[in-house]
Amino acid sequence: MSYSFYCYFKVDTDNAPLLARLRALQAGVLARAGVAGRLLRRRDDAGTWMEVYEEIADADAFRRVWQEVCAECGLAALSRHEEWFQPLD
Repeated sequence: MSYSFYCYFKVDTDNAPLLARLRALQAGVLARAGVAGRLLRRRDDAGTWMEVYEEIADADAFRRVWQEVCAECGLAALSRHEEWFQPLD
């Protein structure tokens, strides 16, 4: 079974430094966990962004790596909402 991880948060709409840190986070997660991430923003609220990671085999191991890389990228204090999903079948 694989899992999907969705993490959303509020930002200032023009936040280039944060975007650079998020890109570094996703590069680090890809290098360490082998999972590519995507960044999205809400269609009707440009200040709501979301990280999406899919096809995660080990949710606990992935989250540990994600948290480590978040700390290294200076993102540990960012207030986020995390949600995990899995296929229905």
